[in-house]
Amino acid sequence: MHTQTKNVNKLRIQYVRVSTIDQNTSRQLINEKDYNLIVEDKCSGAIPFFERPGGKEILSYVQKGLLESLSVWQIDRLGRNLRDIINTIHFFSEQNICIYFISQGLRTLEADEKENPIAKMMISILGIVGEMERTQSKERQHEGIKLAKARGVYQGRKPETKDGPLEFLSKEKNKKALDYLRKGYKASEAAKLAGVHPNTVTKIRKLGLVANS
Repeated sequence: MHTQTKNVNKLRIQYVRVSTIDQNTSRQLINEKDYNLIVEDKCSGAIPFFERPGGKEILSYVQKGLLESLSVWQIDRLGRNLRDIINTIHFFSEQNICIYFISQGLRTLEADEKENPIAKMMISILGIVGEMERTQSKERQHEGIKLAKARGVYQGRKPETKDGPLEFLSKEKNKKALDYLRKGYKASEAAKLAGVHPNTVTKIRKLGLVANS
């Protein structure tokens, strides 16, 4: 998670999310000067918003009464699950905090802080479409694996390497995962943030002598 901040009384935050460490966030960063703070998450959109490191940070500003508004590039950056998207938007609306979805031009609250009914309807529709796309993507992936197996070309997950403990922990992604674990992140969070398999994190935790969180 990466943040840039200035000293202000109320914060205009832009929230940025990509799914993996290697993905670039620059496409989502438009008119950065309009914001006091950029909060960035590198994790799956399937993780509930307030369970993400960035989501937790934003929640802390809300609880301190420091958040004025939240901007997000588009709805699927907020989440991939319609129920979580609606719950998240409802939470911010209850706090009279408007969420602005930049690319879709949607604001959750009107100027008088009343709920925007048109935005609510559009967000629901786009959230459902996003869920359908995610489901179809998984189905295509599974179908592709079945076809590859039928042709005898599917190899599955690569077998575990024979690296020694030092070599294993020295790999770039494994080092990142170990660092996240030592900072107190859960194993599932460390896996997503570092872009490694949960089983790899289990091995990293054992070799790095990190206590279960």
